[in-house]
Amino acid sequence: MIKVGLTGNICSGKSTVASIFRDLGAFVFDADKIIHRFYQERGPVYERVVEVFGKEILSQDGSIDRKKLAQIVFRDKQKLKALEEITHKALYEKLEELFSSLPNDAVAVVEASLIIEKGTYKNYDKVVVVYAPYELCLKRCKDKGFSEEDFKRRWSLQMPPEEKVRFADFVIDNSRSLEETRRQVMEIWSRIKK
Repeated sequence: MIKVGLTGNICSGKSTVASIFRDLGAFVFDADKIIHRFYQERGPVYERVVEVFGKEILSQDGSIDRKKLAQIVFRDKQKLKALEEITHKALYEKLEELFSSLPNDAVAVVEASLIIEKGTYKNYDKVVVVYAPYELCLKRCKDKGFSEEDFKRRWSLQMPPEEKVRFADFVIDNSRSLEETRRQVMEIWSRIKK
């Protein structure tokens, strides 16, 4: 099995690239979605997050309101670190479990924002960084409904993309057309499959 870490800054286009990899035959795992599933399952991760951050992060139905949680953690680095300590250990355990169910010749792509910042890029056979310049990422985030303040706060917690590319085996420039992005992904796919 080949494990690929797919990363990039907020609104750089990781999900677009991940879906192209999926279309090509990769098994794609979205770290954020796995963590969100922990919140919905109301198991140990849910209980620990509520214990640490309080019941004010809950919606009326008792589920974790991710927007409320984000407002707390993206304003306070210590609280963000506390949340990551709870969720990341469970995430890595879940990924290992998912990997173990894949065929030997599989290509597993894990889409995650912080694999370089956290040093977990070393756990992957290849690292793909999706690059887009700041202004374009800002525009995309605004189009998704983020405020400029929220975007800037989240961006500041991530390594600048110009630094991230130094850790990459492959860089995808996602600042042009979708066709151009697809062409780059297909080229990387053929090289990984060799």
